[in-house]
Amino acid sequence: MTKISRRQFGQIALTGLASVAAASAANAAGHGATHNVTIKGMAFEPAVLTITPGDTVVFTNEDGAPHTATSTSGAFDTGRLNRGQQAALSFGEAGTYDYFCEVHPRMTGQIIVE
Repeated sequence: MTKISRRQFGQIALTGLASVAAASAANAAGHGATHNVTIKGMAFEPAVLTITPGDTVVFTNEDGAPHTATSTSGAFDTGRLNRGQQAALSFGEAGTYDYFCEVHPRMTGQIIVE
């Protein structure tokens, strides 16, 4: 069993508190989570994704064909993504965002920001 002094214990405790404070500050500053939508098999996976304002969604094309993730309202467009390419989009406002692939319009998805 390793013994630590009161001073060492205090330093360890302060380091832990500083880490918690830094993480809280990052969340308060609007740094949200990152979510992934994979494009494969001519579909968006997941097709419906619920996130929080400030979160980022990374679209990754794993298909051989090019694809886009284009909002039906014009709110966003990843542009054409070839195999292996990614696009990251941040969502700051609550709402429901329907999207589709401009190359393959039957491919649809939805992002719910709440």
